[in-house]
Formats: sequence, C-alpha cells, structure tokens
Amino acid sequence: MKIVEIREKTVPISSSIRNAYIDFSKMTLSLVAVVTDVVRDGKRVVGYGFNSNGRYGQGTLMRERFIPRVMAADPDSLVDASGANLDPHKIWDTMFLNEKPGGHGERSVAIGTIDMAVWDAVAKIAGKPLFQLLAERYGSGEPDRRVFVYAAGGYYYPGQDKRKLQDEMRSYLDRGYTVVKKKIGGESLDEDLRRIDAILDVLQDGQKLAVDANGRFDLDTAIQYAKALSQYDLFWYEEPGDPLDFELQATLRNYYDKPMATGENLFSMQDARNLIRYGGMRADRDWLQFDCALAYGLVEYLRTLKMLHQHGWSPSRCVPHGGHQMSLNIAAGLGLGGNESYPDLFQPYGGFPDGVKVENGYITMPDLPGIGFEGKSDLYREMQALAS
Repeated sequence: MKIVEIREKTVPISSSIRNAYIDFSKMTLSLVAVVTDVVRDGKRVVGYGFNSNGRYGQGTLMRERFIPRVMAADPDSLVDASGANLDPHKIWDTMFLNEKPGGHGERSVAIGTIDMAVWDAVAKIAGKPLFQLLAERYGSGEPDRRVFVYAAGGYYYPGQDKRKLQDEMRSYLDRGYTVVKKKIGGESLDEDLRRIDAILDVLQDGQKLAVDANGRFDLDTAIQYAKALSQYDLFWYEEPGDPLDFELQATLRNYYDKPMATGENLFSMQDARNLIRYGGMRADRDWLQFDCALAYGLVEYLRTLKMLHQHGWSPSRCVPHGGHQMSLNIAAGLGLGGNESYPDLFQPYGGFPDGVKVENGYITMPDLPGIGFEGKSDLYREMQALAS
C-alpha cells in the first residue's frame, strides 16, 4: 500500500464581494488529489482536499517542500500498524520534517489541504464515511449525523442596497437556515446598523443574525461597535480585532456580555491555546471557529480538541470556518457545535452533497465513503479532472 502521486492545481474562486478587510477579486485555492495504489469497487482510491477561502492557493509550498517529503518516504513508514491503511499522523509528521516551530503562516494551509485529502483516502480505504471513522477512533463510537449549519453571506458588493440584502437573507431562510451572517466594518457604524436593522426586519421567531468584522477594528472601534450591538440579540459578534490581539479580545468582554466568536485565523494548536489562556473567551457562551483546512489539518485539530478539553471547553462550542464538507464530517464524528455554510458563494467548493437539504437549521450527513465529495456532482467533476 502506498501513495503513488500527489497532485495540486491552483484554481480561481474570484468574485466581486468584499468584507471589511479584503476583496475576493483575485482569490484562489489549491485543489489536491492523493492518488493511492489501493483499489476499491474496481476503482483506484483517490483522496481529495482543498483549502478554505481567504488564504489563496498554496501550490508552490506543496510542490517545493511537502509533497516531495511524502513521496521520498519509505511507503511502509506511512501505513498504520495493521498495514491495512495509511496513517495520517505519520504522513503529517513526514510533511513537517525539517520545519521549525512557530511562525506557522501559510505552511499550515499547505499541510492542512494535503491532510484533508489523506483523510478522505483513509476513510475510503476503510469503506466508511469519514464521520463514522472519526467517531469510532476518537469519539463516542456513534456519530451525530445531524449537524447545525448557518448561512454565511451579507458581504459588501457593488450596487448592494438594503432590499438586495434582505432578499439574500430571505433566500437563506427559505432554504431552511435559522441563522444568517452579515459582514460589518466595511462601512460606517451608522450604515452597518441600518443594514442590521434591515435584516432583522425579515427574521422570524427562532431566527438569528450573526455579524463578522473580519478582524478590522482597533480596540476603541471594537468597543464602539460592542456598545451599539448590545441593543440586539445577535447570535454572535465575530472577530472584532486582529486575530492575535488576545488583549483586545479579553478587554472587549467588559463591554459585550453576549456571545462572541473568533479563531478562524489561528492556524495551530499553540495559537488556539493562547487564545484560550489570554483571550478572555467564555466557555459558557462564546464560539471557537478554528478551521482544520487552514490550520495543519485534522491531525492538528485533534490536538486542539484535546487542549480545549484540558481547559474545560466542550467541542460543542466549536463551529468551524470554511463551509466545507471536511468540517461537516468532523462536526458529526467528534461532536462539534456545527459548521459554517456558503449556500451561494465560492462554488463548487462550498455546500453539501446533492440532495442534502437544510431543515430547521440542520443537515443530515449522507452515507458516502470518505468525506463525501463524490456526492456533489459539480465539485466532483473538478476533482476527477485533476485525478484523471
């Protein structure tokens, strides 16, 4: 059993939208195929992965460092003790050879993307959905196939007015979502409040709005927004300041006693641990958004979940960023609190397998081997083209 080849293709996911910090006019991602010599149901097993939006493709790092290390390794050193499957932890260790600690940067995205494809292959070789495999290996043994999802949207774009913003949010609610998200910080506070009011006008009982500043604010502005947002019953106030400004996050709890969320731009267990130690996050109400595809993959995410347990946090307080099926599988298999979803954006990489519907804010995981990419026809066409 061995990995025959690892392929990467950098693909565009550009659009005219923007948040408070960046626009997506030149956004790309890396699509990866891990080709094995294992055959299941008459077909060679190929694992697939891609990185989440917002961090661009990482093909150069993969081709120069991480793919060559895996391909140069003794194949026997990359399989588990039974010899019947690949070992994601051993493959991860091989990719990280000769890398200094700290300064995680974009290498965490490159490794995380390959790691996703490895886990997809491992679950396919085992003949199981990844969520089932994770529940058996690291969870309770029984996955929770119902996963909470919220609709991420509300970006700024040319020509957007309040009516278009309301129509966008209605479209998510009509598709079964109960929580929607809007960007803030890209306009004035007064304009953002007017847009929030417009969205709240279309929400019904049991439906909520989350807001996301994408790390844009200094402390004074974050406090100003916190005071203004306190008048609403928001699902959360997300990433007000720089992701590594733990003092800002800790100070803000003195001005905002409702739920806050952050973590999508922390790319290692160590950074996540510093957030828990120094960021003033509250385990009874706040949300953690670590994204395995950007943060060294599931191998590192397992370390992060262990750290959270040691600090008294439940995995149910984790709702990962990214809107991809990998995090859906982790949520179902390891008891996370849910997952972000992009109903219309960043296609074909966002969304669910064909036929999966949102019902009262939840989806039910289908029985598909691996991560389940083969069940999403538009995405699988892109993957097949890379692997063929």
